[in-house]
Amino acid sequence: MMEDYLTPAIEIVREAGTLLSELSNRPHEISYKRPLDLVTEADRRSEALITERLRRQFPSHRIVAEEGGSHQSGSDYCWYVDPLDGTTNFAHGFPVFCVSIGLALRNEPVCGVIYDPTRQDLYTAERGGGSFCNGVRMSVSGIESLSESLLATGFPPTSREHELNLRFFFRFTHISHGVRRAGSAALDLCSVALGRFEGFWELMLNPWDKAAGVLMVMEAGGQITNLSGEPFKLLEAPIVASNGLVHEAMVQIFSEVLAEKV
Repeated sequence: MMEDYLTPAIEIVREAGTLLSELSNRPHEISYKRPLDLVTEADRRSEALITERLRRQFPSHRIVAEEGGSHQSGSDYCWYVDPLDGTTNFAHGFPVFCVSIGLALRNEPVCGVIYDPTRQDLYTAERGGGSFCNGVRMSVSGIESLSESLLATGFPPTSREHELNLRFFFRFTHISHGVRRAGSAALDLCSVALGRFEGFWELMLNPWDKAAGVLMVMEAGGQITNLSGEPFKLLEAPIVASNGLVHEAMVQIFSEVLAEKV
């Protein structure tokens, strides 16, 4: 019988989400990891809470967390923790942020939980068991054409690929219903799983940014690859997520833009 990872993970993200909600109404102590890459007291406190709970519940598992609150072991299981996905939004009072934790077995996502405390939306997924929003099964959209698609992307503050991504952004904007840039990769991936977006891409995502979100998409019937359409790897930075129906067309656009002379 497979161990229940989902139930304790749900409890942990709800607790962390409650903490973020409480802290969102206070003045934020902001510092910088690198130029433009900010971190708040909320990131650190949420991460401390999550990692402490995970270590207590799963003492043999590894933990890799965004702000450095990691736990090393020889286990094949690893929790990837983003204690506050959408830190810049949070710091500015823009209500698009979440808590995201994903469990991987030998770098293959097997369980994911994302909690949006602003809307009280809980996203869950288990490999082979489907993905759900507030207990309702999610399914990707049935739109087959990029011209009828709504897409999303992100521009992480530490990326050196902004110019390239702007080229992608420009091209997709002209051939689709538009490209959204909301500032939370985890929630963007949930929106693909829900059928709100037909596709999402980002050039520089860390494992904690996507470990839970990619499982949401895959279990909702979507597709995840790199920019070239090759199989997704958790430890590689680029990602393309879609409903599967527009995936080939998206990959073709990436290829065309990359082939252009600048």
